[in-house]
Amino acid sequence: MATTIPGLHHVTAISGPPQENVDFYTGTLGQRLVKKTVNFDAPDTYHLYYGDHAGSPGTILTFFPFVDAGPGRAGAGMASAYAYSVSKGRFDALMADLAARAIDFAGPVERFGQRVITLSDPDGAPVELVETDRAADTVLDGFHSVTLWERAPEATARVLTEVFGYEAAGEEAGADGSRRLRYVAPGNARGNVVDIYLSEKPAIGRPGAGTIHHVAFRARSDAEQAEWQKRLAAVGLPTTPVIDRQYFNAIYFREPGGVLFEIATDPPGFTADEPLETLGQALKLPEQHERLRGQIERILPELRVTT
Repeated sequence: MATTIPGLHHVTAISGPPQENVDFYTGTLGQRLVKKTVNFDAPDTYHLYYGDHAGSPGTILTFFPFVDAGPGRAGAGMASAYAYSVSKGRFDALMADLAARAIDFAGPVERFGQRVITLSDPDGAPVELVETDRAADTVLDGFHSVTLWERAPEATARVLTEVFGYEAAGEEAGADGSRRLRYVAPGNARGNVVDIYLSEKPAIGRPGAGTIHHVAFRARSDAEQAEWQKRLAAVGLPTTPVIDRQYFNAIYFREPGGVLFEIATDPPGFTADEPLETLGQALKLPEQHERLRGQIERILPELRVTT
């Protein structure tokens, strides 16, 4: 059985109009739209999944796009940023390419000895790109990390270290007086870094376009997920029952600082209902909504994917 969480499974965020979202993540960032489905709880809204070619755990960023979503704002008690990994051999070329395409970015700045640049997606969400030692065949090699904005780090850090098995990996102070604490899961899985960000500046978080809805960690099997469920209950953090999300099974809980955490299984994966070659091309509906396909297809706007 697992003794540690290996890293992130996916991150889910909220966006505005879906076409702008698709254009940025498939066009600007070169990600593959690996699944086009609907919000299981609100099937008149898309649920879009981006990742590497195979839709591997640790590469998946998902969105609930709402055409009329008001702008959100990150604050304490929310996940505030996700970061992709870029190998050292590709980082300078990536910056040159972004500049040649007139795509603005901030940085580079150094964070824990690694260069970081930050783009803004169409809703103003920060998209961080981190230079790492990972060898990769693609420019973006899945997630590097996620940042949690917390009021007090201690209880959240205990969940990461004493339950999930992460290790404290240092602290840095920002020029604005903020602090960043780093925690790393053993091994070299994608997305095995979690940063806790602390700031004295007043900022009241507001869900909406450009904010993160939840952060999902990996369980490599249903048995591992059941073990995490028991461990969390034992420390006073009971989870939801297991929920079938068609491409993974999920359990949810709020960590002590308020961020919604999920633990999602690797199987069955995104080829459960369509072949690898055509991932993301057809609208896929869960069985309970298939009878509404005609109605749903009339409501959802058509999406164009150009890569």
